[in-house]
Amino acid sequence: MIQKNHKKLLVTICLLISSLPIWALESDRRQPIQIEADQGSLDKQNQTTVFSGNVKMRQGSMYMNAAKITAHKDSAGNQTIIAVGNPATFGQQLEKEGMVYGKGNNVHYESKSGIVTITGNAQVNRGGDMARGAVIVYNTNTEVYTVNSAPKGRVVVTIQPQTKKK
Repeated sequence: MIQKNHKKLLVTICLLISSLPIWALESDRRQPIQIEADQGSLDKQNQTTVFSGNVKMRQGSMYMNAAKITAHKDSAGNQTIIAVGNPATFGQQLEKEGMVYGKGNNVHYESKSGIVTITGNAQVNRGGDMARGAVIVYNTNTEVYTVNSAPKGRVVVTIQPQTKKK
């Protein structure tokens, strides 16, 4: 069981995950965070939390599932979150545009840069749109996606036609 004084760091780390603009449902931030895993540890001195073994993290409509999730906070308060799985998956209800889902062998988030990097069979679905490649990099500050292929591979992108509002 995580001690009471360690819960604040854990909550901060989990709130960081749910505050990514790609997962933008505002009400999720006010929901309790639920984490299930086979094992969990907290290294307070190094500001690192690790959950492993069928990790399931939920907050409102936001979820992340992975074999292992590691979160680290540096002395300046910048956080790094790494989810590893086969695949690691994530998703959330968006305010205006349906659901966003993603998966990859690794999901890496740096709060300082606002960059989310999905590697290894990376895929993001948003509404009916889809991007798939070896690596997807999403800048949460500029909302720019970059999709890269594996050597001798190709990226696949599907963009749905816009419908006119009545």
